[in-house]
Amino acid sequence: MPRPIHFEIHASDPARLIPFYESMFGWTFTAWGPPGMYWIVRTGDEGTPGIDGGLMPRQGATPEDGQAVNSFVCTVDVESVSDALARAKELGATEAVPVMAVPSVGWMCYVKDPDGNLLGMMQLDSSAA
Repeated sequence: MPRPIHFEIHASDPARLIPFYESMFGWTFTAWGPPGMYWIVRTGDEGTPGIDGGLMPRQGATPEDGQAVNSFVCTVDVESVSDALARAKELGATEAVPVMAVPSVGWMCYVKDPDGNLLGMMQLDSSAA
C-alpha cells in the first residue's frame, strides 16, 4: 500500500526556520536547486524508520492563530514529550495543544513552529491512559 515518502515545510523565511529544526531534532538541511528556494531535510540515518523532506518558501499567508487544521500534520517521535515541548518553547515555538494521553499508544502534544506551522510530537508509551 502507498506510504508517505517525503514531507515539506513551508516557511515565510526558510533560512530563519532552519535553526529551530536543527536545534529541536538534530535535522540537517542542504540547499538544493536555485539559491534560497529549496532545502533537502534529512531527519535521520539512512535505513532507519522515518522519512526525509524539504523546506521551501511559503507561497501564501502564514497560518492564522485559531485557524482550523487544513493540511497534513507531521508528528515526530520523541523520547519525552514534556521535555520536547519545553525545548520547542525555548526555541520559539508556541503550544497549540497541551500534552494529552492517546490511550495505549503514548503521550502527544502539538506546537506551532516559529513560523506558525503545526507540528505534533509523540512519546510512545503503551501504558498511557
